[in-house]
Amino acid sequence: MNYQQTLDWMFAQLPMYQREGKMAFKKDLTNILAFSKALNFPEKKFKSIHVGGTNGKGSTSHMLSSILQEAGYKVGLYTSPHLKSFTERIRINGNEIPKIKVASFIKEHKDFLEKQKLSFFEMTVGMAFNYFANEKVDIAIIEVGLGGRLDSTNLISPEVSVITNIGLDHTQFLGESLPEIAYEKAGIIKKNTPVVIGEKQVEVQGVFIAKAKEHASKIFFASEDTQSYKTDLLGNYQKHNTKTAVQAIRQLKGFHVSNKNISEGLLNVVKNTNLKGRWQILQEKPKAVCDTAHNKEGLQIVLHQLRKEKFKNRHIVLGFVSDKNLEDVLPLFPKEARYYFCKPDIPRGLSADVLQEEALKFNLIGKKYTSVQEAYSKALIAANEEDIVYVGGSTFVVAEII
Repeated sequence: MNYQQTLDWMFAQLPMYQREGKMAFKKDLTNILAFSKALNFPEKKFKSIHVGGTNGKGSTSHMLSSILQEAGYKVGLYTSPHLKSFTERIRINGNEIPKIKVASFIKEHKDFLEKQKLSFFEMTVGMAFNYFANEKVDIAIIEVGLGGRLDSTNLISPEVSVITNIGLDHTQFLGESLPEIAYEKAGIIKKNTPVVIGEKQVEVQGVFIAKAKEHASKIFFASEDTQSYKTDLLGNYQKHNTKTAVQAIRQLKGFHVSNKNISEGLLNVVKNTNLKGRWQILQEKPKAVCDTAHNKEGLQIVLHQLRKEKFKNRHIVLGFVSDKNLEDVLPLFPKEARYYFCKPDIPRGLSADVLQEEALKFNLIGKKYTSVQEAYSKALIAANEEDIVYVGGSTFVVAEII
């Protein structure tokens, strides 16, 4: 199989949570443990930092990678989901895994993958760990996919565990309350391994403190850092992520990282890692921005940023996945805006008809469109130079216009 045939097989043959949702989610580490054994335990052949949390874990992971790259290290970076290309998920020093490596890996292990019935995410984690081991990275930044305790990435024994924050997302899998979700996220805390919590939240700090004590691990709350750090990632919300990344680097032993490396790393995240979709400016006049924030906590921060922008009128291109709790997120959006409702082009995408109907209940007025691209094009046509166009609601909406 060539690269495209390989991807088609991966998407069609095996479940992928981002596309199908709940039916693809497995609360079990049996498969990934078996795959790791078949691959001769690649995760034991490189050092790592494990990054979980509800919001900001992607940005924080890229910041960590950029800082360590500035310090001269060979850095693996595993993140999900991808925006445009599958190979974005697995990178070394910002360079994506070659397509030929993806195809050859699947070809070599196809019989095992079919027999064991691995999920899309499980096989991708195995691919990443195997690639990092073979390429002999100095360290890899591993972003949790979903939750933590039973996430496929939770095979690693990291140098530092990082949990950015806790919000009500994926409640159908992780629990209905913040403490329940925090318990799942805290599952990445390992014995005698420092843990950095990005934001000190009264409702859940006790969960992390107890888990850290249980594992004799030192715990640090990055939000207690009074220093401010500059980054090339736009959006005021990145101030939390910069503090989290810096605190994690400070707890990392055996690596020499100077203050200059930290400063340069934070200022060159996009250049070093090619991160996209975080308050990304798509064009000027009219100014168009997109952001992958998709849950209540993330959208609150991003929409606050939107309100601070200078503009005459707002145009909002909006789409969600079908399992999103609209009653939680739609009240966050401004009524004084023109909406362009659309459906991301995945099986999980929420119908634009349904979204328009539900949005009307919260006095969000707009038209529906047959595609994300059409909605975005109409918004740009309707907006004048003093207006602002915002694209969001789902990672998959953003992916279609970048």
